[in-house]
Amino acid sequence: MTRPDLSAVTELLKPITWFPPMWAFGCGVVASGVSPQGRWPLVAAGVLLAGPLVCATSQAVNDWFDREVDAINEPQRPIPSGRLPGRWGLYIAIGWTLLSLLVALALGPVGLAAAVVGLLLAWAYSAPPLRLKRNGWWGNGACALCYEGLAWITGAAVMAAGVGLDARSLWLALLYSAGAHGIMTLNDFKSIEGDSRMGIGSLPVRLGVRRAAVVASAVMAAPQAAVIALLLDWDQPAHAAGVAALLAAQLLMMRRFVAQPLARALWYSGFGVPLYVLGMLVSAFALRAAGAAP
Repeated sequence: MTRPDLSAVTELLKPITWFPPMWAFGCGVVASGVSPQGRWPLVAAGVLLAGPLVCATSQAVNDWFDREVDAINEPQRPIPSGRLPGRWGLYIAIGWTLLSLLVALALGPVGLAAAVVGLLLAWAYSAPPLRLKRNGWWGNGACALCYEGLAWITGAAVMAAGVGLDARSLWLALLYSAGAHGIMTLNDFKSIEGDSRMGIGSLPVRLGVRRAAVVASAVMAAPQAAVIALLLDWDQPAHAAGVAALLAAQLLMMRRFVAQPLARALWYSGFGVPLYVLGMLVSAFALRAAGAAP
């Protein structure tokens, strides 16, 4: 059997996509309020699990089951281009799943449970019979929960083992997961042709380009407004102002994005989304400053 080049395997695993769950796990660690001193190996294992393992697994699974769609949208990808021959894409997806579960054991029951949920979502998103990505509402929701909320909750829960997860941290994780649904939609604008031909009901296909852009923008903005309100309620006005400033900048950029969604989806992903994830960290530090729940 022909072995693929390392460069093709790396491209399959898409390292650029690992950042959001790694960042979210770190935000959960910060929000826990627990000092990482003496726990750095645990933190490192969690970051490794969130990004290069679970997230990378989701990319491999998606590329394997999307190989026919990618042949239309991105024929240069490793599988449709033939640089990853035979069933290597599937073998790597299975192997990375097993490796993720092995590493998750180091994080204890909470980390293992989170890894199992994340991996189930990864397979359910791309693989039949569920193939959640056929519906942009469900598919993007599964991705958003896995990339942001689950990673945040895992980081907070692993650090707070024996103490209990602060409900406020859970609220932040869920709100930022909801907003990430819009972020996932940004990636769908480049795949409209193949998605429509292969029956993938992404939001741009279902709603049309402009309506999908408006919905994605609203979905990203509304949870951040809710976060600001919560931070004010938790007596963290400085952090609330920081998130509000980041949201204001995003709203200005969203106007340009909605005006030309196809041309500016990638632009917004590169410049608007970093402001969103920076707000996540600001919120995590706000919770840390607020101290333990009474």
